[in-house]
Amino acid sequence: MQPFNFKYYSNMTITNPLLLQNPIEKIDQIVPSYVEPAISQILSENLTEIEQIVKQPDLNWQNFMLALEKLENKLSKAWSPVSHLNSVCNSNELREAYDKALGLLTDYSTKLGQHKGLYKATKGLYDSRSELQLTDVQAHILKDSLLGYKLSGIDLEPEAQKEYAEIQNRLAQLTSKFEQNLMDATMSWKKLLDKPEALSGLPETELSMLAASAEAQGKKGYLITLEIPSYIAIMTYADDRELREEVYSAYVTRASETGPDNGKFDNSEVMVELLALKKAKAKLLGFKNYAELSLESKMAESPEKVVAFLEQLNSAAHSQAVRELEELKAFTKKLGLDELKSWDVAYYSEKLKQQNYQISQSEIRPYFLVDKVIQGLFELTEHHFNVSFRQTEQVAVWHQDVKHFQLLRNDQVIAEFYLDLYARPHKRGGAWMNDYQGRFKIDDTLTQIPIAYLTCNFAAPSKNKPALLTHDEVVTLFHEFGHGIHHMLTQVDELSASGIANVPWDAVELPSQFMENFCYQPDVINRLSQHYETGEPLPKDKLDKLIAAKNFQSAMMMARQIEFSLFDMKIHLSEPLSSGQIQQVIDDIRQQVAVMQPPEFNRFQHSFSHIFAGGYSAGYYSYKWAEVLSADAFSLFEEEGVMNKAAGEKFLKNILEKGGSAEPMDLFVAFRGREPSIEPLLRHSGIQS
Repeated sequence: MQPFNFKYYSNMTITNPLLLQNPIEKIDQIVPSYVEPAISQILSENLTEIEQIVKQPDLNWQNFMLALEKLENKLSKAWSPVSHLNSVCNSNELREAYDKALGLLTDYSTKLGQHKGLYKATKGLYDSRSELQLTDVQAHILKDSLLGYKLSGIDLEPEAQKEYAEIQNRLAQLTSKFEQNLMDATMSWKKLLDKPEALSGLPETELSMLAASAEAQGKKGYLITLEIPSYIAIMTYADDRELREEVYSAYVTRASETGPDNGKFDNSEVMVELLALKKAKAKLLGFKNYAELSLESKMAESPEKVVAFLEQLNSAAHSQAVRELEELKAFTKKLGLDELKSWDVAYYSEKLKQQNYQISQSEIRPYFLVDKVIQGLFELTEHHFNVSFRQTEQVAVWHQDVKHFQLLRNDQVIAEFYLDLYARPHKRGGAWMNDYQGRFKIDDTLTQIPIAYLTCNFAAPSKNKPALLTHDEVVTLFHEFGHGIHHMLTQVDELSASGIANVPWDAVELPSQFMENFCYQPDVINRLSQHYETGEPLPKDKLDKLIAAKNFQSAMMMARQIEFSLFDMKIHLSEPLSSGQIQQVIDDIRQQVAVMQPPEFNRFQHSFSHIFAGGYSAGYYSYKWAEVLSADAFSLFEEEGVMNKAAGEKFLKNILEKGGSAEPMDLFVAFRGREPSIEPLLRHSGIQS
């Protein structure tokens, strides 16, 4: 599979797609040279129109907020394909264009956030919400907009506002640099093996994947990379301990001062500067630290409450995590391993899991044919949320493997999404959902439908075998699809609060983690599974073992997530840190919560893009908090039946359709009839409270 061929399209003479009404329709014709002039033109036009909007007399929702949303809609639809292509079809030319445009967008965002006329008009509308007969949703949007102005420095003196703008611009540059370094470091390491004997222990499916990877790059043999499917295959199944150590060492030192790249793509100073700038930004805005600033727009009340929540989880899980590790160590000693190392954990855990449950991810992979999993996912969604799906062919895509679907209700298209499932060079690792456009009632005759991108990094099909998923990958697909239906099934008409827009960061994971729960229900698994050769569903004995093994080492996994969450919160509570001090923070937290201490050379933080290049800075705890919400939400389905349509409709009406139109706690209480409890999460995880 080849990356997007920008050079081919650069020879074409077409209108700049980014200036069209729907740039996504020409996404295969967007080239780097189009990006900066198009974004610059739109920003200039927007600023001119904004000045006219704020000068109008008798402002109301239609002539002010609706007008602003139309400008934002045009801009976001132009930028979204560029940002997406930068993640899935990266190139040096696109990077350069992306970074230039990102600087323009950052300046623009800062100008709007500090625009006195916009702030005054927004406050005027909010204060007059009763007289103007604004809806509760519109009032909620205005209230959150006012908070946004506060966090953008609207009250700062001119010199401080200038400093704020400089900080914002530099933060944008650094977050992009962090992700670029990580992508380059991931792509730079490869290992080609000639014979399958060197990969003893790998199941046939994993061997085929590595052979296909080599073939895709014009080589013979088996190509190991640091892309997730390849990394997991080696760490889980390779009998060769030295090979596991080599791959582990390369993976955990990516984008650091050590490892096989010898610091070529080092994120050390990027992290240091990011943290220092975030601290400076928080101080400018009157906060003690960046953690306080981050939580100002989230559900959690304070950093102290977040730390207390994480420590509560750690208290509940730690002793069980210790027992799980001791069980693993005892097992490995029987097999002759004197000392368990980090590159041994996945390998021997898989063998222990086999011993205890006689089930492995590789063993059940042949039953999770990707097309069948998608079909089952669609059927579940249709059953609970009253929609249907239709695949379309005649649409522009950025890679031959990308598929496009429409969601319909009563034969009307209500949303669309693109599905990009497979790992490949020049594509960012991980899995995510992002939006091209949100639901938006533009006028009485026209409502724009939501369109989403759903992206994963699974092993691609080979010549002799279709794409097959592990059960863990099935869970990942359901997770991202949960984000997708949150975005696509909204019934909010205002762009600023439809779908995932305006949803606090520590609530946005609720629908995604909620959907994961279905992956362990027998009725659902039977809909998802079909052996790619025999057509048989997952046999009952394997199904029972899969469900029984659900909570295998769950406390160890929880301890790991608590480690990441505490690290994130602590570094954003601290004074500016050096690279060595950042390392010391994670080392100290590991001593507190981790049950398996990694080697000294581990540089996990250098690839922690969620907090250094994504939106989870001082917010990674959101995953565990959302697990509390999602486990409690799913407990209604456990009480009333996994396929209970009334429960599905209740989740649709109170959570999915509401988007960011109200406080998430109010939405949860409306759905569940009470505030959330931690007990369902501990029960689902097999942890005794």
